[in-house]
Amino acid sequence: MITLGIDTSCDDTSVAVVGDEGIRANLVSSHLIHAEYGGVVPEFASRAHTCLLYPMTELAIKTAGISFDEVDLVAATSGPGLMGSLLCGLSFAKGLACASGKPFIAVNHLEGHIYSIFLSHPHLVPPVLVLLVSGGHTELVLVRAEFEYLEIGATLDDACGEALDKVGKLMGLGYPAGAAVERLAKEASNPVPLPRPNPKALDFSYSGLKTAARNYLKAHPETSSSDIARGLEEAAFDHLTDRVVRAVKKSGVYQVGLCGGVAVNKRLRSKLSAAGDEAGFKLYFPLPELCTDNAAMIAVAGRARYEAFGESLFDASAFDRFAFAQRSRS
Repeated sequence: MITLGIDTSCDDTSVAVVGDEGIRANLVSSHLIHAEYGGVVPEFASRAHTCLLYPMTELAIKTAGISFDEVDLVAATSGPGLMGSLLCGLSFAKGLACASGKPFIAVNHLEGHIYSIFLSHPHLVPPVLVLLVSGGHTELVLVRAEFEYLEIGATLDDACGEALDKVGKLMGLGYPAGAAVERLAKEASNPVPLPRPNPKALDFSYSGLKTAARNYLKAHPETSSSDIARGLEEAAFDHLTDRVVRAVKKSGVYQVGLCGGVAVNKRLRSKLSAAGDEAGFKLYFPLPELCTDNAAMIAVAGRARYEAFGESLFDASAFDRFAFAQRSRS
């Protein structure tokens, strides 16, 4: 089966073609205009999606070496994300499917991220404990079986990637700042000690860390940016690592998946790998190009849903927020 995947959940336009043998094309266009404003401007994102979707779909089909007639399924992100952006990709995908008579499937963006792990590790089977960490999401999800998810921890305020971006912006690193923070952190000689968040249970919190970093920047303007960046990373990632280790012990699941945009950070991977060696769990993460928003993961998740449940109705709507998984009350 050949699946055409479309993702416009936020500020990146992505179109992919995935077949039985794997990814045949996975195109991503990042909208650099947002850097000028220090964050995503929803209207600009929507306009860019509108301009890029058709030519990128043509290019993806050409890159895959097929014709559109050979596509068997059209999959698109329906949420969560920016409503205007989501509607661009979702409407475009519905139009393609309706005009061609091909089946259409709506995909939850978070499920797509989880499938990026299985796409990179095709022999991995549930149960898997997944840490999904990005600019908009930080949560622990227990994948008990295919399509069976239990949320056992989530951020109470800011996401980890959001905190890195916002502190990086205060440091004058532009937007998005995650990659710049990582580069600077490698040059640190005396990392700034910042507090480790510690909310109840397996939840996360990053607003306090963000505030502590901002206050430190104001009080110590002479401190090198690299030392602040390393201190920020250490505090942010120690918090993630602590929750993963606790979740492994509580759940008894020793397969851990790491996904989302922040999963590309090498320091985070190193910390979690070291924790895995000590605690006895094995860490799985996607290929770097599958960590950030991309349509290949949407295509794979969409195909799995289609094969299990059939196609979506054309009245499937976009949503900005949605309870992705059943929430554990323990």
